[in-house]
Amino acid sequence: MTPHSTNGNGCAAATDKRRLAFDANGNMPLTESELDEMVEQLQTKFAEVMDILRIDRASDPNSRETPRRLARMWVQELFIGRYTPPPPVTIFPNRKRVNELVISRGIEVMSVCSHHWQPISGTCTIGYMPGEYIIGLSKLTRIVEWFSRRGQIQEEMGEQIADYLEQLLKPRALGVIISAKHYCMIARGVEADHEHSDMVTSVMRGLLQTDANLRNEFLQLANM
Repeated sequence: MTPHSTNGNGCAAATDKRRLAFDANGNMPLTESELDEMVEQLQTKFAEVMDILRIDRASDPNSRETPRRLARMWVQELFIGRYTPPPPVTIFPNRKRVNELVISRGIEVMSVCSHHWQPISGTCTIGYMPGEYIIGLSKLTRIVEWFSRRGQIQEEMGEQIADYLEQLLKPRALGVIISAKHYCMIARGVEADHEHSDMVTSVMRGLLQTDANLRNEFLQLANM
């Protein structure tokens, strides 16, 4: 039986989940036992990498448990958004017919660059003008974390978050701004200065695409 491809929300399903490969920023929920098996396999491979790098794990106490630490970190922390279902989210009716921007700023972004597997660290601002529904602000943080804890490029992460919220809330306007430092630039390659290496991306949907005044208001509020 052929596995299903990744869908519009970056999700995938398959008959044999342990063998299916999918995009670094995709999603396919796995069981605890499958994750444990992944950790065990990765531990072996990270030990091989350290051996190739000629790191003496036997005599160096700081490196002895590193393969296990790395395996757990990648599966249970840095890439956990690939293997878990979306966070539970409750939406509420917009009873008061709120028709102004609702903005949440300073949402933490901690991700990993798909190209070099270096950290992406920054913040996300989400603003929306409700239609029929509103959402608790803490749920926006959980959604951002779910999409960021994967191998990402920042441009696609913003689009994924916007797609998900648009489908969930059907807002009249939606904006997602991400500002982040990329350690693939800071720690290697061009070795950009830490204070001047932020990358900023924005996604505008609905009225924020077509109404210049509303877009300017959102950008001003986002930068307060």
